Amino acid sequence: MKENDPQYRERVYSIVRDIPSGRVMTYGQLAIILGEGYTARTVGFVMHGADTDKVPWQRVINSQGKCSTGKLTIPINLQQTLLEAEGIEFNAAGKCDLGLYQWFPDGLEGDTDEQATLFG
Repeated sequence: MKENDPQYRERVYSIVRDIPSGRVMTYGQLAIILGEGYTARTVGFVMHGADTDKVPWQRVINSQGKCSTGKLTIPINLQQTLLEAEGIEFNAAGKCDLGLYQWFPDGLEGDTDEQATLFG
């Protein structure tokens, strides 16, 4: 499995380490940026194995603007709690405004309509 390849993993982690505090990227957005061989699912698999001391794993969320780890972490909702501490606000349904908080690496800002289609 490619997801177990250290070079494959490091490509994901390299981008995630660049996400500024208070901003997020989606699993699918990362997959599109990384290109062929990456999917939202494989990015999620890779993020599950991230070293939490070296990779800001909490900054990668799903395309709905929600945390996918909700009840999978101890304490419950750890990801959302960490993001809220960075200033990201979530509504009662646990969704943040991707239009406000989604981050794009330099050179990938593009047209906002196109981004919504690609990364929304």
